[in-house]
Amino acid sequence: MQFDLDEALIDQILFAMEDQDGDFLLDTQEGIVHTLEEIEEAGEDSENEDRYIPLPNWSSNDGFRLMEKFTAGLKNPPVKNELTHALDRGRGVFRAFKDTLSQYPEVEKLWYSFKEREMRRTVLDWYNALREEWGLERIGEEPEDTEDLVLEDFRFRPGTTEDTEAAKDLHRSCIAELETNFERNQGGPIPAFLLSGSQQDWHFPASMSLVAETSRGDFAGYISAHQYENLLSIEALEVYTEYRGLGLAEALLTRLFEMVQQQKRDIRYLQIALPAQFEGFSRVLHRTGFQVYESRYLCRLNKALE
Repeated sequence: MQFDLDEALIDQILFAMEDQDGDFLLDTQEGIVHTLEEIEEAGEDSENEDRYIPLPNWSSNDGFRLMEKFTAGLKNPPVKNELTHALDRGRGVFRAFKDTLSQYPEVEKLWYSFKEREMRRTVLDWYNALREEWGLERIGEEPEDTEDLVLEDFRFRPGTTEDTEAAKDLHRSCIAELETNFERNQGGPIPAFLLSGSQQDWHFPASMSLVAETSRGDFAGYISAHQYENLLSIEALEVYTEYRGLGLAEALLTRLFEMVQQQKRDIRYLQIALPAQFEGFSRVLHRTGFQVYESRYLCRLNKALE
């Protein structure tokens, strides 16, 4: 009854697991997945447990829980909200989830990578349970970096004057987002002087600029930095909301480091200002080697006097 679990067999098992209409068994003698009908047509005994065994359990409920798990861990708020809404539909939830993902190709690829990894893990757990029955050691799974798979769909290149309008449109969008979040959190419009710096200092391309675009050529994000003697100041690192949570900002930052090394510039320090609403990105900065050297705080006077 023992059999080897190779890639070809895993693919057969995964295909059968997703087919909710068919009845499948694994022929351990041949190492092939058959439908119950195929076995009976061949005149074989499908109840021969020494040869035919059932596949890992996988129902529509398992598929739904997988969609919930993926959505819960998604770092892109707009897409996460849309997928959550799709999952709450009840009837037609699988179609709604699929249709929503189709609007975001990069996230869709992330979903399929996540789904395959999780289902392969189910197959591996099933196989390891069998190996334990056979008195054999468990086998481990190979880690897979799904973020790298997604980033393969993006192109990174130096920014040029031809990208100025696209970068400016994204910058305006980010400023509007900053204003909206400030008003929601502080209960009033953002003071003009808080925006004046980011608006006056912004220009593209700067001393060093990089652009990220999708495989379709859509402008997804950029990083722009200006050199002041031996200091490189990152004046803008902006990504459209639909592409956030995919590691794009970190990829732009990493490629800026690589550009500095390739050009052998006389740069000793890098600095970047981080708005409070993107404080989560500080983990990336710390991981990259940045340290906090300055903090600014804002207080509404009426609250201070209460």
